[in-house]
Order: sequence, then structure tokens, then C-alpha cells
Amino acid sequence: MRELLPELSDWLTAGTPFALATVVAVRGSAPRAPGATMAVTASGAVAGSVSGGCVESDVYEVATETLTTGRTELRTYGISDDEAFGAGLTCGGTIDVLVRPCVAPADREGLRILVGTVAAGEPVALATVVSGAARRGARLLVRDGRADGSLGDEGLDAAVTDDARGLLAQGATGSIRYGAHGERRMQDVTVFVQTYAPAPRMLVFGAIDHAAATARIGSFLGYRVTVCDARPAFATRERFPTADEVVCAWPHTYLASTPVDARTVVCVLTHDPKFDVPLLAAALRSPAAYIGVMGSRRTHADRLARLREAGVDEAGLARLASPVGLDLGARTPEETAVSIAAEIIQHRWGGTGRPLAELSGAIHHAPL
Repeated sequence: MRELLPELSDWLTAGTPFALATVVAVRGSAPRAPGATMAVTASGAVAGSVSGGCVESDVYEVATETLTTGRTELRTYGISDDEAFGAGLTCGGTIDVLVRPCVAPADREGLRILVGTVAAGEPVALATVVSGAARRGARLLVRDGRADGSLGDEGLDAAVTDDARGLLAQGATGSIRYGAHGERRMQDVTVFVQTYAPAPRMLVFGAIDHAAATARIGSFLGYRVTVCDARPAFATRERFPTADEVVCAWPHTYLASTPVDARTVVCVLTHDPKFDVPLLAAALRSPAAYIGVMGSRRTHADRLARLREAGVDEAGLARLASPVGLDLGARTPEETAVSIAAEIIQHRWGGTGRPLAELSGAIHHAPL
């Protein structure tokens, strides 16, 4: 839903009625993951997507219907379903889509809080009853220190609040089943928890042309991008207009002073041992998800020797993606940035990096 924030904010401000259709479950291959959202207004305006075009026309009709009836609907689309096949879901998977009208004042106020919290970069989770022994469409908004709304039962609210905070800490979205009063290991109620953690960070070290291209593609992928270089003439806002921040500081000093978590990716593009070695020694002590380093194979071998001298062990060295990027035959800074981004995506989802045409089996990988 993050990409719909501008439209939702405008519609909420204008008092425009709309319905939200959200993918709440996926089985097999599907074009969009759980959490993908499409919004439809009473006047027919559409924002977002639940399937990349496969079933949008049918979901549009359901959304329009809910704005008239006021009922929340759960629809399943799959290759074995004649209606879904007619709607165009030919990828072989099955998706469940929850379509909920957002007309009541309490619903709109909850969404207004959600939109404002996400826009402010603060963590928040939205829990919605999908099916079972609770009112379908009931919502609970979970933020740090408080929860707004209710799923209809105090025990269920308490259990979902606790689990939503756990999912939020992981940056994960998914469905959880409970007893009617929040009992664990029971199947009476299905609740979909959609989390909105702050954007993951991409730290780009070395203010060179390749860094400018990497910063652009990092922003495109949804990262909060910081470019850092110790040279004031290079670390300027004019050279990196798409970066969220540009920092002039020694790389290892900056890294020691800034938050790094298990979703952070680090791209070291400096080519200079006096910057690279202390920076990498610090990065390898951090929980960063990915640490990529630019350089030739000769530079890589020299860098490994210097890092060993600095006390980095073999397990730490094995974390380095060096030379950085996948083998795409890249030449330009922009092509190199694509190869770096491809490796980051591969690392995140456990892909092989090989052409899909050479492989069989599932196209979409579950997170490692």
C-alpha cells in the first residue's frame, strides 16, 4: 500500500469513498506478493494493483459492489477456477483478495492514522480479520506503545498486537491463525498482518559516477539511500540529487555513528585501501544484510590480504560480495548499478542468478 499513499491521502482529505482490495494469501506462483493493494473510488478511479493486470477487472467489479453493499468480500482466484481463469490469472497460482469498503468514519480515521504514520517513516502494522469466528474486515492498527481499533475480542486484540509487533520488527507481512479469543495454535480466526517498517537503508561509499547510478537504482528499489565520501568536492547534493542524504565524512567513522540493521545493504565503491579496509572491517562486524565491494580481482586479492592483517577472519571475509555485482557484462555506470542491484535482490530472495529459461520449478523464491 506504500505506493498508494499520495492517492489515499488525497481521497481521505477530500472525503472520497473508496474500497481497498488487498492480496492476503498466495499459493504457488503469483505476480504480486501478500500486501499488494488496489484502491477503487466510487467514481471509478483506480490506483495500485493486486496482480499486475491478471484479475484487476474482476476485483474492480467486486470493489464497486462493496461500496454499494458495505460488505467486506474475500475472493479467491486460481488457475482451476473458471471465473478466475476468465479474469486472466494464467500464471498457475492462487491468490486470496480481501476487498473492504472504506466509508465509515472510524475506518477512514484509522486509515488516516496509517497513512500519516507511514509517511512519517514510523513503524506501524495493520491487522485485518480475513475469515473465521470474528467480523470479516475488522481492523487493528498497531504502533509503538499503542493499538487503535479492535478485532472484536480483547484476548484476540492482545494476541494480535503482540504478534504484529514481532512481525514489524522483522519487516514481515503474513497471515496468522488464532482461537476466537486469541488462543495460540488454533484455527478459528485468520488475521492478515501487513507491516510498514521504515524503508531499508542503502549505504553507498565513494562519491563516483558508479555511486550516482547505484544511488538512483537504490531509490527505485525502495531503499533510503545515503552516499558518503570523505572528499568535500565529491560529496555534494548536486552530484547525488536522488540520494536521501549525502554525508562528507571518513567512511568508517560515519558507519560507526549510523544505525545498521539486518536489512541494510552496504556498497563500497571507493577503490582506495585507506578508505576501504577500515570501512570493511567495521561493516563486517555489523549485521548488514549485504556488503558489496567494487574492484578488480587483483584489487580483491590485495584487499583480502589487508583485511586479514586487520584481524578479519575467514567467516567475515566470506560475507563480502567482491567483486561486486552479477556477471551481466556491464560496462557503463548505469549497467554496473543494475548488476549490483541484481545481486542484492538475488541475495535477499535466494535466487540462482541464472536465466529463468534455463531453470524449472517455482519462479518466485520465499525469503531465506
